Amino acid sequence: MKREIIRTDQAPQAIGTYSQAVKCGSTVYLSGQIPLIPESMELVEGDMETQIRRVFDNLQAVARAAGGSLADVVKLNVFLTDLSHFPQVNAVMAEYFSEPYPARAAIGVAALPKGAGVEMDAVLELE
Repeated sequence: MKREIIRTDQAPQAIGTYSQAVKCGSTVYLSGQIPLIPESMELVEGDMETQIRRVFDNLQAVARAAGGSLADVVKLNVFLTDLSHFPQVNAVMAEYFSEPYPARAAIGVAALPKGAGVEMDAVLELE
């Protein structure tokens, strides 16, 4: 099956040997996003809620570039350096998603790139 590489300037550029997203058929695999500001490639300043919002905004930008939106997410993975922030993920996620919610995993990790406190990746299924 042919792979289509998805790119957008509305989300942080890849900082390694990966693509922002890859589309295979009607499935889109979004690479992990940390709370980077696309224009500066620096971490957003602010509390964890601000970081979580930036990550969702970045994922949304890549989803749009693929021809979809966060409403098309079927699987979301959340990586946190401190699992006590999980309630904040739920609260902010409720602003970006509506039922039926995607499948989700939340994983505690020791560290994330650039010292971020949160990273998320996703899988979209497009019509």
